[in-house]
Amino acid sequence: MHAPDTTRRALLGALAGASAVWLTAPALAGPPPALRDRRVLMGTVVDLPLDGAAAPVLAGARDAAWAEMERLAAMMSRYVPGNALDRVQRAAGREPVAVPREMLRVMQAGQALAKSTQGAFDITVGALGWQFDETQNFKLPTPRQIESELRFVNYRDLVLNHCECSAWLKQAGMKLDLGGVAKLPILAAGLAAAAKAGAPTAMLNGGGDVLVRSAPGGREWRIGIRDPFAPDQLLAVLPLRDGVIASSGDYERGVTVNGRRWHHVLDPSTGYPTTGVRGVTLVGDSVDAVNGLGTTAMVMGPRRGAELLAGSPGRQALLVRQDGGLWASPSLAARLQPPPGARAVRGLA
Repeated sequence: MHAPDTTRRALLGALAGASAVWLTAPALAGPPPALRDRRVLMGTVVDLPLDGAAAPVLAGARDAAWAEMERLAAMMSRYVPGNALDRVQRAAGREPVAVPREMLRVMQAGQALAKSTQGAFDITVGALGWQFDETQNFKLPTPRQIESELRFVNYRDLVLNHCECSAWLKQAGMKLDLGGVAKLPILAAGLAAAAKAGAPTAMLNGGGDVLVRSAPGGREWRIGIRDPFAPDQLLAVLPLRDGVIASSGDYERGVTVNGRRWHHVLDPSTGYPTTGVRGVTLVGDSVDAVNGLGTTAMVMGPRRGAELLAGSPGRQALLVRQDGGLWASPSLAARLQPPPGARAVRGLA
């Protein structure tokens, strides 16, 4: 458990870097939710408003949601010694390790995306030693260090066995980072737990990944999409009653050294942070429709990334390029609203 000062710093830092945020707008969203709770989880602030039931029921739903999310986050975090992920890494190069079914599903999703994109997405990037969480003591890795670590980045050397529910890293020294595909399923599990406990209307916002559910005839949430070039400002607003919004950006975690921004979205082929795309926002009906694709589009770059995001009718997408230009799928462009005080969405007018 964090000390109070550490929790406060994490809370403020996550708020500053979140790429989507719930907006209170009574004219469109109705009154404030009956219950709202906010905690630090998975390295970011997770915001949980609940509505549509009596106070004791909502309190139970809140507790159920946090319990489930905290259980799954502890299981799949790369920062918890002795958890399932750590056991897989300690056995790298030696033997398969039994893993919980929930974790196997997340790893399978990552592997499926890696295979379909020829490694543009790769959960074995955990071997790369960038330390973006230590911004005050940040040291830029040397080219020799990155070259050495890249030997252990290869999704083909992660073997998953569905029947035995096991995972095996073929090379000693390999490490996993499930952050790109684990957060949305964890949030979805929390939302499902809240619904099962009796909360018909709820939202979960975890560092820009947003899931919303409203009872029939219930509230329409307004989700603010942050501007990658000015993260303390909004680029657009999206009304949403049910669904998923997943946002990725080079401003969420990183440092600036000698005028250059070094951020946490890494290209598995080079070992360095991606360039060309500042941010991606995806909208879908389910987690599976959008999970991991924002990171993948940032790795693939503006042209190939847009082609990837345009390839499915089950999702809508917005991509902000390094040069400031925007690409949006037509269906999403029609839904986006200008932020408060603006007459149009910058770049879509």
